[in-house]
Amino acid sequence: MPRIGMETQRRAALVDAAIAEIGARGALDVTVGRIAGRAGVSSALAHHYFGSKDRILTEAMRHILRMLGRDLRAELAHARTPRARLGAILRASFSAQSFRREVIAAWLTFYVHAQISDDANRLLTLYQRRLRANLMHALRPLMAGDPAWLADSVAALIDGFYIRQARQGARADAFATIAAIEAVIDAGLAQDAARHAQTEVSR
Repeated sequence: MPRIGMETQRRAALVDAAIAEIGARGALDVTVGRIAGRAGVSSALAHHYFGSKDRILTEAMRHILRMLGRDLRAELAHARTPRARLGAILRASFSAQSFRREVIAAWLTFYVHAQISDDANRLLTLYQRRLRANLMHALRPLMAGDPAWLADSVAALIDGFYIRQARQGARADAFATIAAIEAVIDAGLAQDAARHAQTEVSR
């Protein structure tokens, strides 16, 4: 008779193994056998729990998004101002558990996978919408104009830094990455303030 909680543990182990295997290979051409072997279970059991490699990969993506969500909620709990919320979003995006090499590699491969997988595409779209909504919510009180352009720029930078770090030999530096994006935010806010001041003068 199986022990209580064993299926949950094995499913979690398979998801972690999928992320680690993608990180090790840097591509989606991983097999269920290699994932199962890394997790210490049989391929048959992996198929029993998930049904296919695509479902394992989709669950791995959900797991990464859940980690990101937990980090974001924890950071936002201490943010008392709109500017602090922006910092919280960046720290969550580049947290120690999210900005690991294997997770970075997984993100890049998930973007590729989303081109052929409806489930992966839905998850990626959901992530992008939530990120944009959080950025817009934080930027709106800080800007006189429409914050959409700056929110989209910051979101693109977050994705861009992940892509840069996914290349072989790259070394992730979360602090430098956050500082670089913070500088872009500061420049964007200053540009918005200058535009607003110019508009007020011309009236």
